[in-house]
Amino acid sequence: MKKASIAEMSAFVAIAERASFAKAAKQLGVSRSSLSESLRSLEERLGVRLINRTTRSVAVTEAGERLLVQLRPLLDNFDAVLESVNAFRDSPAGHLRITVPRPAARTVIEPVLSRFLAAYPAVTLEVVIDSTLTDIVRDRFDAGIRPGHRVEQDMIAVRVGEDARPTVVASPDYLRRHGTPEEPSDLRAHNCTRMRFASNAPQRWIFEKRGKTVEVDVTGSLIAGESDLAIRLALDGVAIARVPLHAVQAHLARKTLVEVLEDWKPRSVGFYLYYPSRRQMPAALQALIAMLKAEASGRRTDDASEPRLAPRPTAATRAASR
Repeated sequence: MKKASIAEMSAFVAIAERASFAKAAKQLGVSRSSLSESLRSLEERLGVRLINRTTRSVAVTEAGERLLVQLRPLLDNFDAVLESVNAFRDSPAGHLRITVPRPAARTVIEPVLSRFLAAYPAVTLEVVIDSTLTDIVRDRFDAGIRPGHRVEQDMIAVRVGEDARPTVVASPDYLRRHGTPEEPSDLRAHNCTRMRFASNAPQRWIFEKRGKTVEVDVTGSLIAGESDLAIRLALDGVAIARVPLHAVQAHLARKTLVEVLEDWKPRSVGFYLYYPSRRQMPAALQALIAMLKAEASGRRTDDASEPRLAPRPTAATRAASR
């Protein structure tokens, strides 16, 4: 026997409890004809009459009474289950899973992490550190964070921060032996460390100065996936390195490294949180996006004096203002 549907059982209970097709149809928000069809289907499936109806009255049969007694608690439990799921819509709760590259974990997530979890104690936040271009739908992530130019065009994207401010450094010994570059193009004559990300994309050396942008294809004896080895090579006087400023501040203070091309600012990268659709967005994700946008807005106000260059036009940059 084919199983009865929730709609059919709900139709029967509504008619039985109100002893009226008109009142039951109004409660369920369906037409009387649709309600009658649902009841007829249920009776045919069970092979018994559940409701006696005439033009003047509606009454539950003995079989209908027995079914009603057992069915009412089941439907109440069903409603309770649906209501428990509504908690994910109405208030931030549940498990929120995101994928972020290591720099974004440090510069975007870390500054708000404690505040977010304190504000939303019913949320469990899972942060997976991964620099590859993760398919968040296939791998069941709620969202991801990536540089704007690496976000797929079919995603909704919101700007949530900047990559760590980069700088170009070398040791005083290296500059004494090889000279100090005065223009970005001078780097072509130097041994420069190069970075390659987990996605196999190379790091681009892009500089900006008073609205002018220059990209240099550097060459060098080291290609690495992390900045630590590049810093080591710079400290040893072997090469010039493009690395996050925070990673070399102690060396700059001790003058074991110095910044070069200080008139030309290496371009920082905008980070975007992206997700597949605005429909039925979890409340926890909405709360995280709101907090990250507020934090990013505050940082931009603090750093307004520093020049910024927008990433290459993509769907992400177009969606950022939505």
